[in-house]
Amino acid sequence: MKNLFLGLLSALLVLTGATAASATKPAKKGKAATEVKKTCGGCDSTTVKHPDWLKNAVIYEVNLRQGIPGRNLKGLQAQLGRLKDLGADVLWLMPMHPISQVNRKGTLGSYYAVADYLKINPEFGTIDDLKAVVKEAHNKGMKVILDEVCNHTGCDNVWVKKHPDFYAKNDKGEKYGPFDWTDTYQLDYSNPKLRKAMKEALIYWMKEADIDGYRCDVAGMVPTDFWDEVRPELDKIKPVFMLAEASKADLTRNAFDADYNWPMKDVFNAIAATQGANTYAVEKRQALPYRNALSIDTLLKKQHCEYPKGAFNMNMITNHDLNSWEGTEFDRLGPATGAFAVLSYTLPGLPMLYSGQEVGFNHPFEFFELDSVQPNYKANGFTTFYEVLNALRHKNQALWTDANMAPMTRYATANPDVYVFTRERNGQKVLVVANLSGKVTRVEFTDKTPDPKGMVNIFNATEEALPEILQPWEYRVLSTPLK
Repeated sequence: MKNLFLGLLSALLVLTGATAASATKPAKKGKAATEVKKTCGGCDSTTVKHPDWLKNAVIYEVNLRQGIPGRNLKGLQAQLGRLKDLGADVLWLMPMHPISQVNRKGTLGSYYAVADYLKINPEFGTIDDLKAVVKEAHNKGMKVILDEVCNHTGCDNVWVKKHPDFYAKNDKGEKYGPFDWTDTYQLDYSNPKLRKAMKEALIYWMKEADIDGYRCDVAGMVPTDFWDEVRPELDKIKPVFMLAEASKADLTRNAFDADYNWPMKDVFNAIAATQGANTYAVEKRQALPYRNALSIDTLLKKQHCEYPKGAFNMNMITNHDLNSWEGTEFDRLGPATGAFAVLSYTLPGLPMLYSGQEVGFNHPFEFFELDSVQPNYKANGFTTFYEVLNALRHKNQALWTDANMAPMTRYATANPDVYVFTRERNGQKVLVVANLSGKVTRVEFTDKTPDPKGMVNIFNATEEALPEILQPWEYRVLSTPLK
């Protein structure tokens, strides 16, 4: 187990700009960013009608098995008040279905090897327990989405014997799983009967448990036209939120409200590695590319061209895949964790939190076994940090994600490691100044300078001038007064 106290202390120091971090080499000098204002999306617009409640929502991923006291739905129900106070709006529950026994990995198996799409894993409770969670979450003003696995099933899913024609076969006529997922079998979407059955399963949980949408695992491996067919059927039941675990623009044209911003996660990791802050990359001998703050602009411009207007990406610094398979946010980002968390909330897109992130939990969860280490959810400095960011997301329209999403204006600086931008909408404004390096850095503008007049630092509620010097990984987030 990682030293939780040191992780907490490190992040708290970064919040105050007092953390020192060494860089393996000085940042390369490059052409400073020029002012960039995003005014439109790609050549087309999404046809997806986003639910109104999504515009200022914060997504919270719930790992029932490892991250919730009691490790079940009843335990989650007892946590709903805390999560509401934190500022979580959309609770994303990792897969709830029974897990296959055949070819199971580890003792408990993968949540993503589904044995029956129409049942609840008894490890987590009953369908009545799920209904109770959804009902109470709704009463508290929150939404609930389920994690669904439509690309493949477990090796003893009820469909294996009942509908063997639902599965893809290799040249030998054998069922197989994608990648090294030996506990799964790939589904065959050329079969209309499979499509009908999967659509019925998705409709079932919305009608039976009154859930509000889905996070769809490896959504890009399922034919896009399937999702395009399903979305209108789900919207007939209620306004639905669909999140694709993929980085594929086509998915957001007609089916998904948002997809994963995996590419931005990669940029964050690579910037940290360039500055010598990514200890996970060092330990695993990863050869990550050189990146600096300007790499964020490069990616945003690329996505701006690729994605339809009105589509969103979900930003993150951790989730269940990253935590268990690529290291905790502290392993990958180190003293830069606070700065990149701020960017995950303030760059265009939807922000998310993962179980334990709100208390600085610095431990990679077991995936196939019961982990003996669980987060202590007693509020601390991390909790306050995320509560403040969540309040900013809720109340400042400049960060909202809807058809009128605020453009982003960049301000050119002499040092390419200093990242400065504003977003503004309906008289509300956010200004972010961040040092994305492990060095003390001067803040010098080469063209226009942002105006902080009337804005306050969201973390101490005081008016501030623009900083002249930033400590390693220090950031400032200024906002017009929140109402």
